[in-house]
Amino acid sequence: MSAANSRASVSKVPQLSRIRPIYFLIAAWLVGVLGPYVWMFITSITPPSDLSSIILFPSHPTLAAFPSLLTETPFFEYLVNSIEVAVGTVVLTVACALLAGTALSRYRFRGRSVVLAGVLFMQLFPSILLIVPLYVELKTIGLIDNKIGLVLVDTAFALAFSTWLIKGFVDQIPREIEEAAYVDGCSKWQAFRHIILPLARPGITAAATYAFIYSWNEFLFAMTFTFSNSTRTMPVGLSLFVGENLIRWEFLTAGGVLASIPILIGFMYAQKGLVAGLSSGAVKG
Repeated sequence: MSAANSRASVSKVPQLSRIRPIYFLIAAWLVGVLGPYVWMFITSITPPSDLSSIILFPSHPTLAAFPSLLTETPFFEYLVNSIEVAVGTVVLTVACALLAGTALSRYRFRGRSVVLAGVLFMQLFPSILLIVPLYVELKTIGLIDNKIGLVLVDTAFALAFSTWLIKGFVDQIPREIEEAAYVDGCSKWQAFRHIILPLARPGITAAATYAFIYSWNEFLFAMTFTFSNSTRTMPVGLSLFVGENLIRWEFLTAGGVLASIPILIGFMYAQKGLVAGLSSGAVKG
């Protein structure tokens, strides 16, 4: 028995030694990334009477904050506004970025390098510097306190990176495939629709994900250009729960939990789209 126990204890030592330091780094990274979300959820199910005390988990958790948030506040209206603005931004950004990225990748024209540098240079401007001119422009065309105005502004700031992103994916598509389509009698539009569009699906998915997240989390322009509940987006609505003398932590954290659900769904869809696009080959033998 003693010999068996000694062999068992000796066999455990190599198993412990197999744990690499990278695992501890990954665990620390997960705690740092997921920790705030876990704490936000715990706070959302904590009764208001226990919010003043620091506890790891409430003794009497409750979900009362969620129905109260939807019935006592216009949070659902804010959520719908955010979905509408984000979806509009995704559609407009992907459409423009796909055409622009394909043109910059496939065609050589005078001033092409200037256009590429200008698109990249747009990312260097701080957003706060453009508030005044954007406000004047939106007011001139009557789009202040309007969701269409937010869609146009969000698209303008998400378009530069999305164009470069899709251009990089189109650059990786061999030109020989398009040339073979031309030989078979396809027009440029047919080659774009049947060749470039399917093979650039991972880039389109990545650009759509980026545009959705940017528009969903955008706060500065939404705070400046909207004034009514019919146009305020979710980040602006959540900021209203922070008052001068009172912070509604239960509403703030419950709203954060509900607001993270569309992001999770979007990432699940984007992951499937990226994997499906990257695993599909252009030439199958």
